[in-house]
Amino acid sequence: MCWQCDHPGATASDYCEHLVEEIARYGWIVQGVERDRIHPPWAYTVGLTEADLPELVVTGLPSWRAAALLNGVAEHTVHAEPPVPGTQVQLVDGPLIEVVRIPVPDAHLMVAVGLYGPDIRALQLVHADDRGHWPWDSYFRGIRGGQPVLGPREPEARRTRIG
Repeated sequence: MCWQCDHPGATASDYCEHLVEEIARYGWIVQGVERDRIHPPWAYTVGLTEADLPELVVTGLPSWRAAALLNGVAEHTVHAEPPVPGTQVQLVDGPLIEVVRIPVPDAHLMVAVGLYGPDIRALQLVHADDRGHWPWDSYFRGIRGGQPVLGPREPEARRTRIG
């Protein structure tokens, strides 16, 4: 169940206050968006903006996998540098990802925009399928609704592979 479902008498303002408390405690939260009839699930961080870092987004993964992926990359990001668009990384105990800059994050990260305004920055963690194919490949095998990519890939000359 979601927080709002567990607190039926609460207002949107109460929810924002709850999020601010959680972000103060943990540094960020993961906001999930459930699948609907045609769109796959997706999730994003809220709170990295406070550390002058881009928020992170993943589409097409179940909520528990999305949260694990986002929390792992966010934890690394706050102690190192944010991922660079065009970088491909094989995550330990995770998928192969490619980082894509989201040019219009305020169209997708509504909770983050509600807390920080429309000038937030965001990066998408695009993940390859279990055979190493990307959502832009014809042989990509994803979940129902696919894996929407919310920004353009970097030119091939600017892509790098780590790991």
